[in-house]
Amino acid sequence: MAGIVAGTPWMRIRTITKLEVSHPIFGQSSSSVYFCKRRRFSVSASLSTNPKDGQVRVRFAPSPTGNLHVGGARTALFNYLFARSKGGKFVLRIEDTDLERSTRESEEAMLQDLSWLGLDWDEGPAVGGDYGPYRQSERNSLYKQYAYKLLESGHVYRCFCSNEELEKMKEIAKLKQLPPVYTGKWATATDAEVQEELAKGTPYTYRFRVPQEGSLKINDLIRGEVSWNLDTLGDFVIMRSNGQPVYNFCVTVDDATMAISHVIRAEEHLPNTLRQALIYKALGFSMPYFAHVSLILAPDRSKLSKRHGATSVGQFREMGYLPQAMVNYLALLGWGDGTENEFFTLEQLVEKFTIERVNKSGAIFDSTKLRWMNGQHLRALPLEKLTKLIGEHWKSTGILTESKGPFIDEAIQLLKDGIDLVPDSDKALSNLLSYPLHATLTSPEGKNVVEDKLSEVAASLLAAYDGGELLAALEAGHAGWQKWVKSFGKSLKRKGKSLFMPLRMLLTGKLHGPDMGASIVLIHKAGVHGIVSPQAKFVTLDERVKMLRQIDWEALNKDQSALESAVAISN
Repeated sequence: MAGIVAGTPWMRIRTITKLEVSHPIFGQSSSSVYFCKRRRFSVSASLSTNPKDGQVRVRFAPSPTGNLHVGGARTALFNYLFARSKGGKFVLRIEDTDLERSTRESEEAMLQDLSWLGLDWDEGPAVGGDYGPYRQSERNSLYKQYAYKLLESGHVYRCFCSNEELEKMKEIAKLKQLPPVYTGKWATATDAEVQEELAKGTPYTYRFRVPQEGSLKINDLIRGEVSWNLDTLGDFVIMRSNGQPVYNFCVTVDDATMAISHVIRAEEHLPNTLRQALIYKALGFSMPYFAHVSLILAPDRSKLSKRHGATSVGQFREMGYLPQAMVNYLALLGWGDGTENEFFTLEQLVEKFTIERVNKSGAIFDSTKLRWMNGQHLRALPLEKLTKLIGEHWKSTGILTESKGPFIDEAIQLLKDGIDLVPDSDKALSNLLSYPLHATLTSPEGKNVVEDKLSEVAASLLAAYDGGELLAALEAGHAGWQKWVKSFGKSLKRKGKSLFMPLRMLLTGKLHGPDMGASIVLIHKAGVHGIVSPQAKFVTLDERVKMLRQIDWEALNKDQSALESAVAISN
């Protein structure tokens, strides 16, 4: 386990003053408290990813003050992958000390999002474990215990400074262009001075004694060596005047008492390491290994935020993203296995993941790439699962009256290549069922098809419909269609594009789309079986034929000429 190694003793006592412990949190005590004159020292943590003295234990510790951000989800994923790859434990701890903003609703939403992603935790809320409770709001007695220990050892002292005094210190430091650190006014107060303030009932905090000289150095598993000078810190608060412990104190106590071996967290927590390392040493705890993951950035390289669109796991879930696609994409934000492969299952990620391959530079969140990757995962699903997923969606959105059957099976097989998200299937099916013939006939792109004697093809098509040949072919399915269209082409002496483009326009009302034969067979089946809801604005084959009969081809050709003239004038 990584430890703190001091170049000189941690705090060698030079002068000792005896104080009596008294605080509304702890009650009265006659225990003696000692503080010391601080000397220069250095702190460092060794680098290793294979602790010899115990099991790998990592934690994800979200604050339930909002939704689970994709950055938090990636941090959770990296912790999960590291634990599973090392045969260790993945612990979930809820950091809900911000009582005003923390809610159980937010906590429940986060737990649901983690479960949806497949990141099951070994210890934590709803699971339990030997190191609970797993909510900080339920661990206050533990924080008081260790705060009391620091009081007894003299590593903290009472600070009676008012908010006005602290603000004045900041202003003076700013004028002198110095760091806004606490000047240590109460660090060397006499017993009489302390007792006088206690007698008056003056509110006070507990401040940690930071050595005035020296440095702290860690070997971060991702960033390498990171160091800080202690003279930039100043004595910091570990307990507020209302008895509430501060974040860095809680985190240190929690990680130590939960036997966390590796702290894998976001880069923005890197500055907290300095305070936490000092608390670890003062309490006699061994330090864990630290690994600080880079931020997730927007395409403009700013920090990803709501102004860039969806940023929470819940939002992406509601948009129709698959959990396996989200996990795959989040893993690639700052990590790779060294190959060109981009597609991994969660199980494969566990097998491949190493902390050494996590990049320390920021990762760009590309929503287009995520959508594309989701499409790949969607189409990789077993056909039965894909059909069930989309079929139920079509029924729930009211496009179809049924969620399964031959029509749905064939429709999904035909349309799946154009679907990246399940909700995309609505548009794909609606396009198939629609018949925008008039718009296509009068469009600039449709001009060449109309001028290629489209009226003659339409007349032959209507004759085939009236004679029953077309309907008989469609009843026979795709093979029947292929046989009929080949015969139809011969009768018109057309083949290839000159045959299929007119037929596509007349039967589907479009110039582009999925396989035409499969599309027409499906349109016929939809009309026969009545599976499409009225609200879907489906145009049946019979209705399409009626529309074709009503076309005034002579007028249409005149309109095409008028359109061509207008285009020429505008150019």
